[in-house]
Formats: sequence, C-alpha cells, structure tokens
Amino acid sequence: MRAFLVFVIAILANPVLAQGRITVVGQGMVAGVPDMATVFMGISVEEKTSEKALDAVSAAVDKMTGTLGRFDIAARDIQTSGLNLSPRWNNSSSSSDARLVGFFASISLSVRVRDLDRLGRILDAVVTSGANQFHGLEFGLQNPGPALDEARRMAVRDARRKAELYAEAAGVGLGPVLSISEPSAPAAGPVMMRETAALVLDAVPVSEGEVSTNATITIVFEILP
Repeated sequence: MRAFLVFVIAILANPVLAQGRITVVGQGMVAGVPDMATVFMGISVEEKTSEKALDAVSAAVDKMTGTLGRFDIAARDIQTSGLNLSPRWNNSSSSSDARLVGFFASISLSVRVRDLDRLGRILDAVVTSGANQFHGLEFGLQNPGPALDEARRMAVRDARRKAELYAEAAGVGLGPVLSISEPSAPAAGPVMMRETAALVLDAVPVSEGEVSTNATITIVFEILP
C-alpha cells in the first residue's frame, strides 16, 4: 500500500505525464551570419535656456541625419526616441541657495545599417558629427523569417523526441498530437548579439560574429495504453 501511495504522489508531482497526456517543450536554434546592424546612440547638450537646449538637440539630429544620408541610410532606418529635458542647478549643498544655471537636453537614436562593410566608417562619422553617447550594437537579419521557420521545425522535432523518450520510459504508447502552441513573447524571435566597440576617430573595427534565431514550441501528445 505504501509503494502504491508513493507511485501516485510521484505521478501527481510530475506535470509531464498527467490525465492521459504528455506535455513537452521543444526548442530549436539556427545560427547564421548577420546582414544588418542596429546602432544605438544619443546626443546630449547643455544650454542656458530650455529653448536653446531643445533647438541645439534638434539641430544636432538634423546634422546627424544628413551625415547618415551620405551613407545611403534611408529615413525609415533612423528612429528617434527618448527626448528629455531637465534643469541643471548649481552645486550648492543648501536647497535655499539652489540656483538654476542651465538645462540638459538629450535624445536617443537607433540606426539600422544594412551594409555591414560600411559599419565602421558610419560609427566614426556619427561620432565626429555630434553623437556623444554610444549605447551599443545589435546584429541581426534583415529577413529572419526563413531562419525562424527552420528553428520552429527543429523545435517540433525536439519536442517529439522528448515525448517518445518519456513514453518509452513510462511504458506507454505515444498517441497523436492534441495541441501545438508557441509563446507570443519574443522567445521565438531572433536573438541579437550585443557587441561593444571602441569609438576612435579612425574607422571603428567591428566583428559581427553570428546571430542565433530561437524558437520554443509546446506540444501535447495523447498517451496510449
């Protein structure tokens, strides 16, 4: 009787085999050479008034856009975000003596570079034309669809392999697929490799390496006697 109770508790504690079903999670990963990079940078300025600070940031963005245009970067590949404006006070330790001395204004930009052979020169150009903040790079694929589809196929094969293993170990038969689901979260999307680069006035050396495209699939199989 005690052995039977232990067996029942073990089955209830294992969500893989329950109610005549086997639920497994399969994973697939496809590695490839990236053909695109996204550069994350920022521009920050300080001026005496908020109006001048915002005007200076706007002018810097216009200059940056012009610089990128010379490298055939399309407008759709340039995105601005995170415009911030904040006051700067003197360094007095007493709040009663605090005095407004200027304003900080900053903006963030992300730029997609589709010609990796020119990436180093583009990094150099944006730094010399006004970008004073560099937040890193993400390498990726311009068309991740085929790699993602192959990763999904691999994930399904991985799930079936696991299910067959569980069924064999449990001494049951593996029945048909009852359901297949994929998380809506970015878990099934391409995983970009972040790289850092030393910003110098010469062309910046950058190694793109590889990117991996991952997929996660949950499959429920019926258990046969």
